[in-house]
Amino acid sequence: MVYITRALVDVLIDLASDADPDRVGTGVSVTPARKLEGHDADVLPPQTPVFTDFLLPDPGNAVNAVFGVDLSTPARQAQGQFVSHPIRELEVTKRDDLAEVVFVAVPPWSDKEDSFAAFDRMGERQPLEIIEAQPPEQSFSM
Repeated sequence: MVYITRALVDVLIDLASDADPDRVGTGVSVTPARKLEGHDADVLPPQTPVFTDFLLPDPGNAVNAVFGVDLSTPARQAQGQFVSHPIRELEVTKRDDLAEVVFVAVPPWSDKEDSFAAFDRMGERQPLEIIEAQPPEQSFSM
């Protein structure tokens, strides 16, 4: 089972919708369930990884656009990958960066239940549960 927060799904779908008709891709990372807050925070075992955060895509990076690989982000920071397929099926393609978990979104962007799915690195669809929780707020010092 792959777990992701509703807020992250909403943001990823918005990124895909804003980029349409172009593809968008970005890394996504997890937070252990014990650190989450909200309605579903206590439902999962404490060590369960839940996808909660994303890395801002860099639309100006030609290397990423051509090869579909994020060379600027160390792999340890993103346990998954999100890609949109504005004119494709809800599946992983050869162009997608095959992370441990790959989230794919297709239009219509408003239909999150049938337009958003999780896949493993081999392209097999995984059971997905969208939960109502969020990571604790973080502050950044300058």
